Amino acid sequence: MTTQDMTPQSSTTDNTSIISAAFTALTETGDVDAVARVLTEDFAHHRPDGTSRTKAEWLAAVRGSLEHIDGMEVTVLHLLADGDQVMLHSRRRLPTGPEITVVDIMRFEDGLIAEAWELIEPTKEADAHLTWWA
Repeated sequence: MTTQDMTPQSSTTDNTSIISAAFTALTETGDVDAVARVLTEDFAHHRPDGTSRTKAEWLAAVRGSLEHIDGMEVTVLHLLADGDQVMLHSRRRLPTGPEITVVDIMRFEDGLIAEAWELIEPTKEADAHLTWWA
Protein backbone atom coordinates (compact mmCIF):
# COMPACT_ATOMS: atom_id res chain seq x y z
CA MET A 1 0.00 0.00 0.00
CA THR A 2 1.36 3.39 -0.90
CA THR A 3 0.91 6.48 1.21
CA GLN A 4 -1.55 7.95 -1.31
CA ASP A 5 -3.68 4.77 -1.06
CA MET A 6 -4.17 5.24 2.66
CA THR A 7 -7.45 6.89 3.52
CA PRO A 8 -8.09 8.33 6.97
CA GLN A 9 -10.37 5.34 7.64
CA SER A 10 -7.71 2.76 6.77
CA SER A 11 -5.03 4.47 8.87
CA THR A 12 -7.47 4.74 11.79
CA THR A 13 -8.24 1.03 11.50
CA ASP A 14 -4.52 0.25 11.30
CA ASN A 15 -3.84 2.35 14.41
CA THR A 16 -6.50 0.53 16.48
CA SER A 17 -5.14 -2.81 15.27
CA ILE A 18 -1.62 -1.82 16.33
CA ILE A 19 -2.84 -0.78 19.80
CA SER A 20 -4.95 -3.90 20.21
CA ALA A 21 -2.15 -6.29 19.23
CA ALA A 22 0.52 -4.58 21.37
CA PHE A 23 -1.75 -4.22 24.41
CA THR A 24 -2.87 -7.86 24.16
CA ALA A 25 0.72 -9.09 23.91
CA LEU A 26 1.73 -6.99 26.90
CA THR A 27 -1.16 -7.93 29.18
CA GLU A 28 -1.42 -11.61 28.22
CA THR A 29 2.26 -12.57 27.97
CA GLY A 30 4.26 -9.65 29.35
CA ASP A 31 5.82 -9.00 25.93
CA VAL A 32 7.20 -5.48 26.42
CA ASP A 33 9.07 -5.74 23.11
CA ALA A 34 5.70 -5.93 21.30
CA VAL A 35 5.04 -2.43 22.61
CA ALA A 36 8.59 -1.18 22.07
CA ARG A 37 8.37 -2.08 18.37
CA VAL A 38 5.39 0.25 17.83
CA LEU A 39 6.91 3.33 19.51
CA THR A 40 8.82 6.05 17.68
CA GLU A 41 12.41 6.61 18.80
CA ASP A 42 11.45 10.00 20.25
CA PHE A 43 8.27 8.65 21.90
CA ALA A 44 7.01 10.89 24.72
CA HIS A 45 4.92 9.65 27.65
CA HIS A 46 2.77 12.20 29.46
CA ARG A 47 1.33 11.52 32.89
CA PRO A 48 0.45 13.85 35.75
CA ASP A 49 3.15 12.34 38.03
CA GLY A 50 5.83 12.78 35.36
CA THR A 51 7.82 9.72 36.44
CA SER A 52 8.59 8.39 32.96
CA ARG A 53 8.71 10.71 29.99
CA THR A 54 11.02 9.13 27.38
CA LYS A 55 10.72 5.85 25.50
CA ALA A 56 13.55 4.28 27.55
CA GLU A 57 12.12 5.50 30.88
CA TRP A 58 8.61 4.33 30.07
CA LEU A 59 9.69 0.89 28.82
CA ALA A 60 11.86 0.43 31.93
CA ALA A 61 8.85 1.32 34.12
CA VAL A 62 6.65 -1.16 32.25
CA ARG A 63 9.27 -3.92 32.58
CA GLY A 64 9.64 -3.13 36.29
CA SER A 65 5.90 -3.40 36.87
CA LEU A 66 5.47 -6.84 35.30
CA GLU A 67 6.16 -8.81 38.49
CA HIS A 68 3.62 -6.68 40.37
CA ILE A 69 0.83 -7.02 37.82
CA ASP A 70 1.03 -10.77 37.25
CA GLY A 71 -2.48 -12.16 36.90
CA MET A 72 -4.05 -8.79 36.18
CA GLU A 73 -7.47 -8.98 34.55
CA VAL A 74 -8.10 -6.35 31.90
CA THR A 75 -11.47 -5.40 30.46
CA VAL A 76 -11.34 -3.07 27.48
CA LEU A 77 -14.42 -0.86 27.63
CA HIS A 78 -13.72 1.37 24.61
CA LEU A 79 -11.18 1.49 21.82
CA LEU A 80 -11.83 4.63 19.81
CA ALA A 81 -9.90 6.30 17.02
CA ASP A 82 -10.01 9.65 15.33
CA GLY A 83 -7.39 10.39 12.72
CA ASP A 84 -3.94 9.93 14.23
CA GLN A 85 -5.23 9.43 17.80
CA VAL A 86 -6.46 6.28 19.55
CA MET A 87 -8.09 6.15 22.99
CA LEU A 88 -8.17 2.99 25.08
CA HIS A 89 -10.50 2.99 28.11
CA SER A 90 -10.12 -0.05 30.36
CA ARG A 91 -10.69 -1.47 33.81
CA ARG A 92 -7.86 -3.44 35.38
CA ARG A 93 -7.89 -5.59 38.47
CA LEU A 94 -5.19 -7.54 40.25
CA PRO A 95 -6.16 -10.85 41.89
CA THR A 96 -5.63 -9.31 45.34
CA GLY A 97 -5.96 -5.62 44.61
CA PRO A 98 -8.43 -2.89 43.87
CA GLU A 99 -9.82 -2.18 40.43
CA ILE A 100 -8.47 0.80 38.51
CA THR A 101 -9.93 2.64 35.55
CA VAL A 102 -7.38 3.70 32.94
CA VAL A 103 -7.60 5.98 29.93
CA ASP A 104 -4.71 5.85 27.48
CA ILE A 105 -4.60 8.28 24.57
CA MET A 106 -2.01 7.66 21.88
CA ARG A 107 -0.96 9.85 18.95
CA PHE A 108 0.41 8.11 15.88
CA GLU A 109 3.05 9.35 13.50
CA ASP A 110 3.99 7.34 10.39
CA GLY A 111 2.33 4.19 11.76
CA LEU A 112 4.04 4.31 15.18
CA ILE A 113 3.00 5.71 18.55
CA ALA A 114 4.72 9.07 19.02
CA GLU A 115 3.02 10.22 22.24
CA ALA A 116 0.87 8.71 24.96
CA TRP A 117 -1.17 10.23 27.77
CA GLU A 118 -2.27 8.03 30.66
CA LEU A 119 -4.78 8.70 33.42
CA ILE A 120 -5.34 6.16 36.20
CA GLU A 121 -8.03 6.31 38.85
CA PRO A 122 -8.92 3.74 41.51
CA THR A 123 -12.48 2.85 40.52
CA LYS A 124 -13.66 2.80 44.13
CA GLU A 125 -12.59 6.44 44.57
CA ALA A 126 -14.37 7.76 41.47
CA ASP A 127 -17.39 9.06 43.36
CA ALA A 128 -15.17 11.17 45.63
CA HIS A 129 -13.63 12.85 42.59
CA LEU A 130 -16.95 14.04 41.22
CA THR A 131 -16.75 17.05 43.52
CA TRP A 132 -12.98 17.59 43.45
CA TRP A 133 -13.50 21.32 43.94
CA ALA A 134 -15.22 20.86 47.32
